[in-house]
Amino acid sequence: MGRPRPRDYGTGERFFFVSKLPCGSISHDRSTYVFPVTPPLQSVPATPGNNRRPARRPRYSGKNPRKFHEKYKELSPDRYPGTIQKVEGAGKTPAGMHRPICVEEILKILDPQPGSRGVDATLGYGGHALQILERLKPGGFLLGLDTDILQLPRTEARLRALDFGPAMLEVVQTNYAGIDRLIATRWAEGVDFILADLGCSSMQLDDPDRGFTFKSHGPLDMRMNPGKGPSAAQWLATIKEDKLARALREFGDVPGAEAVARTLCEARKIRAPQTTTELTDLVCRALPCSNGHTPKPKDPAVEPAIRRVFQAVRIAVNDEFSALETFLRVVPACLKPGGRLAILTFHSGEDRRVKSAFKQGLTKGVYSTISNDILRPSAAEIRSNPRASSAKLRWAIRGPTPAVVVANEACAS
Repeated sequence: MGRPRPRDYGTGERFFFVSKLPCGSISHDRSTYVFPVTPPLQSVPATPGNNRRPARRPRYSGKNPRKFHEKYKELSPDRYPGTIQKVEGAGKTPAGMHRPICVEEILKILDPQPGSRGVDATLGYGGHALQILERLKPGGFLLGLDTDILQLPRTEARLRALDFGPAMLEVVQTNYAGIDRLIATRWAEGVDFILADLGCSSMQLDDPDRGFTFKSHGPLDMRMNPGKGPSAAQWLATIKEDKLARALREFGDVPGAEAVARTLCEARKIRAPQTTTELTDLVCRALPCSNGHTPKPKDPAVEPAIRRVFQAVRIAVNDEFSALETFLRVVPACLKPGGRLAILTFHSGEDRRVKSAFKQGLTKGVYSTISNDILRPSAAEIRSNPRASSAKLRWAIRGPTPAVVVANEACAS
């Protein structure tokens, strides 16, 4: 028997004539059973002369959807009012939002006054900027900088909606390493205060599409500015093994950096990691358990190492330490005599560079006073915002002498 061919009886449906029962067995009387064949669904609008069924609706995401933009109600405050307050009341950071850290301590250090001028060199979500702007009224001005081309327009729109117009706030999409050029073209005498909040924001960490965290599956990107430079996947696909091991060791203090680098370079002979999950699996493979088994990403013995690998790759991809060293070198010339500088860091590599630059600046008379020790968030703040636990705050006050640029060695680790 040849292959059955469909027939059309003019009703818009096609039929196959077969001599088998629905279960697949042949009937004893060789009866013929007719089964309708549903035509493929197409996005064709229904019309009186068109009998095709409309395209299927998007699949319901269910009670626990997997996609980030569908998973969290706080991303749609218009539809779910009160959710943000509920999440914050539970001591958590709402998805897609960033809670500013050490706000009171920073305000006390910078002491923004009505009519003064300052810079938020890492605008982010605008949490610190909002508190500063309230204290600059009337007549004050804040320059906000950030390199994230995706988040910056949202932050500016949010601050504009709170009635902070161009006469009080200017937002520039740029890296803070070029702060000296921006200040020189606006205020030759410098500004009254500068704030830099280093590291990643919660908006970047929470969004799987940015690829900053191993806790969510997403593309291996990690760029602060997705439109500039190679992604993390491209960087890992080309870097040499010895340079990769050095980056893991210097930027993340990764235990077994050589073993991790070797595993990543061997794996890319077949396929370089393209997603956060693939990179996580390779790190787990490079750091086996004592029993020889490959650990799981949530294993307490290997999770810190995975976190450090992601940190090191992110720092390398964005050239963060080079930008920080340039910023520390040029920022004294951006401050008025008596101007104040506060820098919030989140890991030892950043803090070492800030501490060294401040000490060198104090020795050379660039700064008249620096913090003797780091300031940390209070226990209450850490309980309400666990992401604040690693924050370290240092500050410095510009001296009365003319500003000079701190030498490069001042920024060495």
